[in-house]
Amino acid sequence: MNMRSTRSTVTFSNPFTLPGYPGDLPAGDYEVLVEEELLQGLSFEAYRRTATYLTVRGRGGHAGRTELRAISDSDLKEALSRDRAATEKNNHGEAAPSPQEDLK
Repeated sequence: MNMRSTRSTVTFSNPFTLPGYPGDLPAGDYEVLVEEELLQGLSFEAYRRTATYLTVRGRGGHAGRTELRAISDSDLKEALSRDRAATEKNNHGEAAPSPQEDLK
């Protein structure tokens, strides 16, 4: 069985939560590891995702430790979507209204 791993980075602008894990995670950059296996018997090369992990660095008494947290692709997308919505809400709430032009 042929496997491949892909790493990417996602950025959270706000603290966030993940289903199945207690507590909030801080805003920042997180590495995502995706593992896939080669599908056999096809006339073209195709892979199937077998696992997705989010790399979480320890805090406080766990500083210096790194944990790979299993996460579904849909949970990751949902967390990123909530983060974008919170950032947009914060940006719109902090923006000063622009002065109206004098139309005379």
